[in-house]
Formats: sequence, C-alpha cells, structure tokens
Amino acid sequence: MMLSGGTVTAQLATVNTSPHGQRGVAQARGSLVASPTWDHGADLAAAVQPAEGEEPLSGGRITCGVVRVGDTVRRPVTARSAFVAELLGHLESHGFAGAPRYLGLDDRGRDTFSYVPGWVPARFRTWSRSQVAAAGALLRSLHEATRDSRLAGAHPVVCHHDPGPNNVVFRDDRPVAFIDFDTAAPGHPLEDLGYLAWTWCVSSRPQAPPVQAQAARVRILADAYELDRPDRAALVDAMLDRQMRNAGWWRRQLDAPRPRVADGELILSRIAWSLREHRHTAAHRLVFATALR
Repeated sequence: MMLSGGTVTAQLATVNTSPHGQRGVAQARGSLVASPTWDHGADLAAAVQPAEGEEPLSGGRITCGVVRVGDTVRRPVTARSAFVAELLGHLESHGFAGAPRYLGLDDRGRDTFSYVPGWVPARFRTWSRSQVAAAGALLRSLHEATRDSRLAGAHPVVCHHDPGPNNVVFRDDRPVAFIDFDTAAPGHPLEDLGYLAWTWCVSSRPQAPPVQAQAARVRILADAYELDRPDRAALVDAMLDRQMRNAGWWRRQLDAPRPRVADGELILSRIAWSLREHRHTAAHRLVFATALR
C-alpha cells in the first residue's frame, strides 16, 4: 500500500465518488449511513411492509424491506446483488468468518443471507482501545482475503466501503463481523481505513474524548491493521477525503427523486455533521499525524 499523503485524495477519487466509495446502494442490517444515529428517513420508512413472521431489521435506509426470518436475513435484490453474492462466496472459501454467508434467493425472489448473531450499535460512541484494535484487525483480515483476487480487478483489494460501527456485529463486546456488503467494490485499503478511523476514533462532539486520546486510538487502529509507513502518512488525508465525500453524497440526496433516503431536515443535518467532522479533523491534523509516526 503505497499512497503518499500529498496524492491520497486524488488517487482515492479515481476509484469511486460516493461518500462510502461504493458503486451501488446499501444492504442488510446497517446501511449507507454516516451520522451519530441511524433513524429511518420518512420517505422510505413506509415503502416496504414486512410479511407476517418477518422481523424488520433497523438501521437500513438505502434498501428498504430488510427483514430477519429465523436464522436468515432477507432483502430485495439490487444492482449489486450478483457482486455481493460472489464476494461473500469468495470470503467463505478463503476462510474469512467475519461476514454473512449468501444462501441464494427465497421464494419471493429476495437475497437471503445467514443471520450473524450478536448486536449492532445503534449510535456512534467512544470505543475502547481493545475494540478499536479488534476492528482494525478484522478489516485487515477482510482485505487480505480479497487481495489480488479477480474480484479486486486492477485494485489491491475489495473494500467494504462502509465499515462504520453501525455495520459491525459485536459479540462479548467485541467486533466480530461486518454486515451490509452492498457498498463493496474494488478499491485501495485507505478508503476503508479512512472511514473506519473517522467513525471509530474521531469525533467533533463536545463530550468526546480529548483530541490526543482520539489520535491515540487512530494509532491503535493503524497498528492493529499493520499499516505500513507510507500509508500511515496518508491516513489523515484519507479521513478528510471520506468526510468531504460524505457531505457531498448527502448534498446530492436533496435533489434525488423520491422516495429519498431521508427527509430534507435529516439530510441537511448529516451534511452539517460531516462538515463539522471535517473541520475538526483538519484543525487537529498535526495531532493525528504525529500520533501515526
């Protein structure tokens, strides 16, 4: 992994342009979400009603109709379904246990996945050092399972592109699996690392830990991922890149056709939050960069 800090934004932008670096829309229990909470948008909340015996899974905003049926998760087919099915099969065949298994289509033509037991955070919070380290190691394992594979194409790995805490299953208070793979696409590891470092370690909230403590967690993440020196130097730029792409993606939703992913007020709040996070990270760039040396 050899992106230099001065060119990280330009090089990451050659892969994808959405806030999550994805080429599709979001999948199971989490969604294409980057905010302190994951409330459903009013435009989508009533779009799909579950059948009897189906348990709606909270958090989804881009793809409606995600439900649990017994030990499985069902969701509508999307343009990304074929790639996700192949990716999950690849991960299973390469021994990566931190993802659902793809089980085919059900009798209603929906994608079916194994249900990953555990809990998924409903809100961003301050994560312990051991939790951050476990998330970094989990991401590294995901990337290594796809490195130089056919699915990665000309890129180093297949990225999840939305590895925030809302798309991670916890057991025994530790992150053990990623869900919501519909944003997955070939990319550079820094695309995922920038987003993971931001959403797991960094916060502009007044009640958040001091910046020095946030920077220490970013270093713990980089260490757990075994990030090499050139990419450590580029990680702060990767965080800033993901924050601006997130704000840009939400801006575009204001003009999107209905049903939109959220109502206008919620979209505006997400834009404002993303920009606050970017200003916070930029203002303390030196603190974060120093911690990564």
